[in-house]
Amino acid sequence: MRRTLIKDALKDVPVGSEVTLGGWIRTVRTSKGGFSFLTLNDGSCLGAIQVVADQKLPNYQSEIVHLTAGCAVVVSGKLAESPAKGQRVEVQADEIRVLGRADAEKYPIQPKKHTMEFLRTVAHLRPRTSTFGAVARVRSAISAAIHEFFQSRGFVYVHTPIITASDCEGAGQMFRVTTLDAADPPRTPEQAVDFAQDFFGRSTYLTVSGQLEAETYACALGNVYTFGPTFRAEDSNTPRHLAEFWMVEPEMSFCDLAGDADLAEEFLKFLFATVLDRCGEDMAFFNEHVDNTVIATLSHIAGSDFVRISYTEAIEILQRAAKAGRKWEFPVEWGSDLQTEHERFLTEETYKKPVILMNYPAAIKSFYMRMNEPDAQGRQTVAAMDVLVPKIGEIIGGSQREERLDALTARMEKLGLKTDDYWWYLDLRRYGSVPHAGFGLGLERTIQFVTGMANIRDVIPYPRTPRSAEF
Repeated sequence: MRRTLIKDALKDVPVGSEVTLGGWIRTVRTSKGGFSFLTLNDGSCLGAIQVVADQKLPNYQSEIVHLTAGCAVVVSGKLAESPAKGQRVEVQADEIRVLGRADAEKYPIQPKKHTMEFLRTVAHLRPRTSTFGAVARVRSAISAAIHEFFQSRGFVYVHTPIITASDCEGAGQMFRVTTLDAADPPRTPEQAVDFAQDFFGRSTYLTVSGQLEAETYACALGNVYTFGPTFRAEDSNTPRHLAEFWMVEPEMSFCDLAGDADLAEEFLKFLFATVLDRCGEDMAFFNEHVDNTVIATLSHIAGSDFVRISYTEAIEILQRAAKAGRKWEFPVEWGSDLQTEHERFLTEETYKKPVILMNYPAAIKSFYMRMNEPDAQGRQTVAAMDVLVPKIGEIIGGSQREERLDALTARMEKLGLKTDDYWWYLDLRRYGSVPHAGFGLGLERTIQFVTGMANIRDVIPYPRTPRSAEF
C-alpha cells in the first residue's frame, strides 16, 4: 500500500489528487443526511484531516456508521478544498477499510481533556493525544539535531557500555546487575555475598554516565560523543527526576574549560534554533496550550551571548541580594551547592540570559575534575562549569578533566575511591596524557525545557521512577 502522510496531504499534495491515508479516528460525526465526518490522525503531524464518507460506500451502513474514536482505518479518495475553517483540504472518501476496531466504552483516549496523571496510567496509548504526539516529534527532532551537531563537527559517535563496574559520579546510587539467586546467593567465608561467582565475576551496575569510557576514546580519536541511556537509583519522586534517562556526553582532547564552555553554548543555541525551525507547528501548540513563553524563551537564548562568571562571583551576587532583602529558602555561602532558586535568580533577574558558572569548590564536585590553584583565600576549586538557563537552572554540567596522574590519584585517595578499580582510567594519565574536557546534557530535562511540560515523566515514552515500571 502506498500511503500519503497526513502532514503532506494537509500542506503539499495538490487539490484533486487521489490519496490513500492510514490512521486512527479521533472523532466521528454522522449527519441525518447520510454523511459521516471522520477526523483522522496518523501521528505524522499535530493536525488531523477530515474525511467525508457518504452512504454510497458499500460498507457505510454495516461499518462506517459504527466507527468510534480509536478505530484504525485506511481511506482512499480525492483531496478536495475544505469548506471548514482552518483546513486547506479534506478527503472525499471512495473507499474506507476498517482495520482495527476500538471498544467505544472502554477506549481510554476519548475526545476530551485528560489529566497528565491519568494519561501516565495509559502510557501505551497516550501518544495518540495531541500533547504526547507533539512531545514525541520534538524529542525525535532534538535527537536528530544532536547527532547532526556533532557529526558536522567531526566528532566520532561512541557506544559506551550500559553495564559497568565503575561509579563515574562516586555517589553510589547505582542499580546492581546480577544473575545470582536473590533468595540464596553464594557467600564468602565471611558470609558476604560472593560476587566472584556472579556472571561477570565481580559487582556490576547499570551505568550512571558514559564519560569515563568516552575519555578513553577521546584520548585516541580526538573528539567523541556518547548518546544513550543512563540510570540513577535515587529515591526521588520530583517532577525533575527519572531513574532511567538519556544523556549526551561529548569529550574533547586538547581542550580546556573555556573551550568546553564554548562548545556547550554553541550546542544549546543550535538545538534551540533547530527545534524552532523544524517543529513550528508542535512548538506553537506548546506555546498556546502548555507555556506561552516557550517560543520567546528559546528564541532569546538562541540569539544571546551567554554570560560567564565564576562560582565565587555568583555567591557574592546572591549574598548581596540577601542583604538587600531577598529571602532564600536555602542558605548561600561559599562552599555550598547552588539550588534552583539561586540559578534562576542569576538567569532571570540578574542577567536575563543564560549564565555559565565556572570554577566550583572542589568539595562539591566529582573526583575527575581538574584541580585549580588555590585562590587568594586558600580555597580549593576545580575547573568545572554549569550552564544555567531561565526557568529550570542547570541544563549542562561539565569540566576540564584531571590529566595529571599524581593529582588525580591523590584526589581519589582523599575521597576514599579504590584506585585499583580505576586502573584503566589512570592509564590514560600514564600513556600520552593531554588536557581534555567534556560535559553532559540530559535529554529529558532539555525536552522539558523546550516544551514547557511540567513533569519530566511526560517527555519520555515510558518513565522509570521509584516503584513505577508498569510498561
